[in-house]
Amino acid sequence: MKAPQAQKIEKILEIHGDKRIDNYFWLNERENPEVIKYLEEENSYAEFIMKDTEKLQEDLFEEMKARYKKDDESLPYFFNGYWYIVRYEEGKEYPIFCRKHQSLDHKEEIIIDVNILAEGESYFEVGSVAVSPNNKLVSFSTDNVSRRIYTINFKNLETGEILVDTIPNTTGKAVWANDNEHVFYIRKDKNLRAFQVYRHKIGTDSSEDILIFHEEDDTFDVNVFKTKSLQYIFIASSSTISDEHRFIPSDNVFADWTIIQPRIDDLEYSVEHYEDEFYIITNADNAINFKIVKTKINNCGMENWTDVIPHRKEVLLEGFEIFKDYLVLEEREKGLLQIKIIDEKNQESYYLPFSDPTYTAYIGINLEFDTEILRYGYTSLTQPSSTYEYNMKDKTTQLLKQQEVLGGKFFPENYISERIWADSRDGKTKIPISLVYHKDTKKTADTPLLLYGYGSYGHTVDASFSNVRLSILDRGFIYAIAHIRGGEYLGREWYEDGKMLFKKNTFFDFIDAGKHLIKENYTSSEHLYAMGGSAGGLLMGAIVNYEPALFHGIVAQVPFVDVVTTMLDETIPLTTGEYDEWGNPNNKEYYDYIKSYSPYDNVEVKDYPHMLITTGLHDSQVQYWEPAKWTAKLREMKTDDNLLIFKTDMSAGHGGASGRFESLKEDALEYAFLLKLENKEE
Repeated sequence: MKAPQAQKIEKILEIHGDKRIDNYFWLNERENPEVIKYLEEENSYAEFIMKDTEKLQEDLFEEMKARYKKDDESLPYFFNGYWYIVRYEEGKEYPIFCRKHQSLDHKEEIIIDVNILAEGESYFEVGSVAVSPNNKLVSFSTDNVSRRIYTINFKNLETGEILVDTIPNTTGKAVWANDNEHVFYIRKDKNLRAFQVYRHKIGTDSSEDILIFHEEDDTFDVNVFKTKSLQYIFIASSSTISDEHRFIPSDNVFADWTIIQPRIDDLEYSVEHYEDEFYIITNADNAINFKIVKTKINNCGMENWTDVIPHRKEVLLEGFEIFKDYLVLEEREKGLLQIKIIDEKNQESYYLPFSDPTYTAYIGINLEFDTEILRYGYTSLTQPSSTYEYNMKDKTTQLLKQQEVLGGKFFPENYISERIWADSRDGKTKIPISLVYHKDTKKTADTPLLLYGYGSYGHTVDASFSNVRLSILDRGFIYAIAHIRGGEYLGREWYEDGKMLFKKNTFFDFIDAGKHLIKENYTSSEHLYAMGGSAGGLLMGAIVNYEPALFHGIVAQVPFVDVVTTMLDETIPLTTGEYDEWGNPNNKEYYDYIKSYSPYDNVEVKDYPHMLITTGLHDSQVQYWEPAKWTAKLREMKTDDNLLIFKTDMSAGHGGASGRFESLKEDALEYAFLLKLENKEE
């Protein structure tokens, strides 16, 4: 079967006196039958090329699925008189949201059975579920297209009746006022930006809802939330580098909104409440790695902020949790997350002990103020996700739940994890790499290694356990994560050094990490693979342009590869909010820089590695046409006979297929692709 070749229709794009010719611009016409035809032809070709792996894909899918408990349920948590549980029933794809009054021995009440709601839908997702303060009503939001546009509905928990109230075109989140009659929610604009907060009264038509706040600046979006104390409702306006918060008492929906601190460029802050004060985590006063301050509720401007936890240059403060007698911090030092307990009575402080060379630890769901119990999570590359309760008074720890790995083949001691450091090309920077492999896997030039990376938005890919990953570890692969600049693994400066006019550091760090792994004999170019999704897909597109011979194969998931055109199109979802990440190409300096690395603009006549590219037709974050155009241009220009496979999920969006196990088929396809390249298709 011959590979598809998209029709070339010249489109000249001109700005700053520079002309770009885009022969595949027309692929952004979602309603054009020729576009759908091309996507379907690529899907048929992908199926043809991967035909010899169909049994392997099925085996991988069943193997991955078999590791999961079919009738699993979440750890119960107690809130406002009820224990809440999310559970799955065997043979069903979607969760069931439940609760039990006061005691776990009491009869279960089903709040929402998503399996019933999802009947007949090719895609279905519940965005959020929120119970009213009097426990009688619940709001829930649903998306059946995968564009992350949710409709909010309401249910009477006493009668089981679904109310007539329907609120379309929202972010999915609903926050209840304490009167049990009103909720606050957020609408999206035509570009899918969260931009307006409305108040809805139960029992009325959504056309009568009151607009509370309109965010006029299209580089900002909005959020609405209630404090842990339940006493205040907040609207947060945020860009990549600036925040503004306003609040009212939860008991008075008609109160005037009070701004904590008006927005200032480069001032970030977020707020929590305790007694008569707000606790604020912020980068004010050049606290690049953040600090915690507090201020009186009735006098909360920045000039009244006083330090609680001062800024520390070597420690990134990622989060905190307030209890009546304790303050708990989530910190990152030298890349590793730590949980610090501070006893407010005697000011004693200490860290919880963690032993793996690379791991993830985080503060869990802690809804109660007056308690000595901290719930936290822990996972590593060799340890399944676990939830613990820690008694901050007695200093005792209890394991509440650990992710089960069924099938009888998983034993943590059979796997080895490491953290190593690669030299970057600047000679000054060391790049951390986390690795895991089976103890029987030897480090040689013939060993296959999959290197994963992201490196944008300050998002850090930490070392965590994956049930799915066992399928390649048990087949002799080493799995590695390159903690490259653009994330915050080594603090806020690590992020700042991988964005805007420093973005290329992200790509070069990943390449240098790959070269280090080869130099240290973990693998060779003939067996080195790379994977990344979304902005990590941009990473994949850049590295194959810069160093196509370094990698044997690439998996690019929903890749952001047409950076110049997207960032110049303000009608595309999320574009204007991204200027602080990539730069605004309407400014020539940023245009030239972005154009110099944008994967689509830099495809050349040369050999490329084997590539698997995936997308979703309804993707709201990275539009399907970016990978479609990229694939078409690669097909036209590459000079090799290596595989180029492009697969579009015609019913999904950025997050892939819905349902608990359906997404495993995507994992199975990706792993089958890698194993095919390694001739390990048994």
